[in-house]
Formats: sequence, C-alpha cells, structure tokens
Amino acid sequence: MRDVVTRVLVVDDQPLFRAGLVALLNAAPDLTVVGEAADAGTACELAESARPDVILLDIRLPGLTALKSAAGSARVLVLTTFDLDEYVHEALRLGAAGFVLKESEPARLIAAISAVASGEMQFSPTVMRRLVAAYLRGGTAARGGDAGLEELTDREREVLRLVGTGLTNTAIAARLTVTEGTVKTHLNRVMTKLRLTSRAQAVVMAYESGLVIPQLAG
Repeated sequence: MRDVVTRVLVVDDQPLFRAGLVALLNAAPDLTVVGEAADAGTACELAESARPDVILLDIRLPGLTALKSAAGSARVLVLTTFDLDEYVHEALRLGAAGFVLKESEPARLIAAISAVASGEMQFSPTVMRRLVAAYLRGGTAARGGDAGLEELTDREREVLRLVGTGLTNTAIAARLTVTEGTVKTHLNRVMTKLRLTSRAQAVVMAYESGLVIPQLAG
C-alpha cells in the first residue's frame, strides 16, 4: 500500500461524469483531487499550479500536446471508450502511462491511478492489442525491418518485443528467468539507444519495427 497521497487532476468535459470521478477519488484513502477541468486550456493551467502526480484525462479532448508539455513529471492516465480510434495513436505518441475504459469498475480505476503514480504502466495484453490496432488504423503503418533497432543486442530486442506484447517488467523477468532489475536495465538501454521517452513509445516501436504483429500479440 502506498504511504503517500497521490494528487490527481481530473480532466473531462462532461460535468456529471467529472463530478462522479472527483467524488470517487476523494473517497479513496490514498488519493486526493487537486483540480478539475473541462478543457485542455484550464487543465494546462492547473497542471502547472497544482502539480498533480497523475492527470486523469478524457481522450476525446483536443490539446493533448499542450497538456503533455504542461504536465511536467505528472503521469497521464487516459480515459477511453475505444470508439474514437483517431485519438489513440496521438495519446500513445505522447507517452500516456496507461488507458482505462470509462466503463471500468471503480476499484479498477483507483488501482490504475495508484499504479501509474508508482511508475507502472497500465497496458494489459488485450488492451494493448486494441490500442496498437487503432494506432495502425490511424495512419501509421508498420515499417518492418530493423527500423533503427540495429544498435540493440539480441536480449534488448527480446525485451522490447515482450514490452510490445503488454507484459510488465515482472512478467518479462519471469519469462526470461532474470531479475526485474535486469529487465529494467535492458529496457533503459533500449530507450536510450532508440531515443524513446516512455514505455508507450517503446510499445509503438515494437509494432512499427515488426517485432510484434498485432494479430499475434500476447
């Protein structure tokens, strides 16, 4: 259990839904809402002044690039219904820390917020397949070939491939029979060599390079 309170900024343009989120999160013992916004402009201002740990963001809102810039060290957790695929690839490119379905159970949402605040990602294999399929439909076809991966070692490529299937570091460590710290070291080297800034971008690279094929992921 986390021994600190996670500060959350809620961004959604539906007043009733947003109010429900705020009430739910404030009732959780380890969470507190430090601001709420109905648009990206207000969210940017609050992100800079309230300094949230996590920004809970409706994927449908425009201005994601500006909000990501204003977010600083805050982690972005995206709310989605998966019926607006044109926004998904943008969120992936911006390095969203995870995606949560709007119809998720309250406990699932609270757990996701706490997880991303702790530095984890919230991409299950099933969700990952849907996200990347939407990303590819958004107009970015897989490049195939090395796609800049020639600098990686065989083990680094394998770690990148497993990250692309949505596995956590713990699961990858078990799969490769190594420590979780070793997995983190390999992944950090991958991200440095490929100039990636988030795990989400590493996932996109795994698909674009052909290391992972959407139909076969997981």
